[in-house]
Amino acid sequence: MKPSVRCLAPLLALLLAVPAPGFESGELLKATCVLANGPAEGLIIFTEKVGKGKTLIHGNVRGLGPHSKHGFHVHSQPITNGNCSSAGGHYNPFNATHGGRLSEERHVGDLGNIHSDAYGISQFKFIDRIVSLSDPETSVVNHSVVVHAAEDDHGLGGDAGSLATGNAGARIGCCVIEQQQKL
Repeated sequence: MKPSVRCLAPLLALLLAVPAPGFESGELLKATCVLANGPAEGLIIFTEKVGKGKTLIHGNVRGLGPHSKHGFHVHSQPITNGNCSSAGGHYNPFNATHGGRLSEERHVGDLGNIHSDAYGISQFKFIDRIVSLSDPETSVVNHSVVVHAAEDDHGLGGDAGSLATGNAGARIGCCVIEQQQKL
């Protein structure tokens, strides 16, 4: 049986209480996103150590195909009425070409792919150098996370779709990134 999104509340409280490695002291900002609105469900947490220019992004997503890769992006708009198509395009305030998370040029919202295990679950943790919770130019607060049905080709697919979206396909889960109180 698939647990409901409401079952994530205790996990959210626990994860917000435990500092991430390297983020133990100083002013921390946290934001969360409870992924739903499709077959992909889960919890994504953003933690920024203010003034350090990096944000830890970690989460757990289920409802994916076994041993699969899925585009993972921050989109430009908050979702409305539980409709992932209302999230708009990738968050791209600098009008850059699509790329991978580690690419020199990329959208702010280009976070690459998440990878699932044999049970269709993805557990991930990485630090991003562009995504922010405090910088007005790159803050992802009140934007949406979207998990896509297909693998993101990081803009290397050789066509216009690749340069815009990474050819990541349909939206299979989404949520709005919500700021939590300062820690």
